[in-house]
Amino acid sequence: MSKTDAAAIQAAKPQSHTTAGITLETPIIRGDQKIDRVTLRKPAAGELRGVALADLIKSDVAALHVVLPRITSPTLTAHEVGQLDLVDLAAIAGEVVGFFMTKADRAALSPAA
Repeated sequence: MSKTDAAAIQAAKPQSHTTAGITLETPIIRGDQKIDRVTLRKPAAGELRGVALADLIKSDVAALHVVLPRITSPTLTAHEVGQLDLVDLAAIAGEVVGFFMTKADRAALSPAA
């Protein structure tokens, strides 16, 4: 099997989805720093302490305010999460919900090759 074939097979497999990058419509200004891209990391169980899973799955804003500072890079403060543009918050919430999907769920949503 060639390297190209192996790469194609690997690309076709459902990935574990442990990180997600979001390009912000409205950048966050932190002093002299302009944050226009945020990376989310799939939270571990301990990072969900104090938050109901159902609230995160429903994209509850209060739950997102608790969890996002724990899983964003660069780390967003609770205040910065509160200042996010609604479009950006919705995109981030969608990725957080995606972390709860199984590999089979993601494969079912992927367009057929």
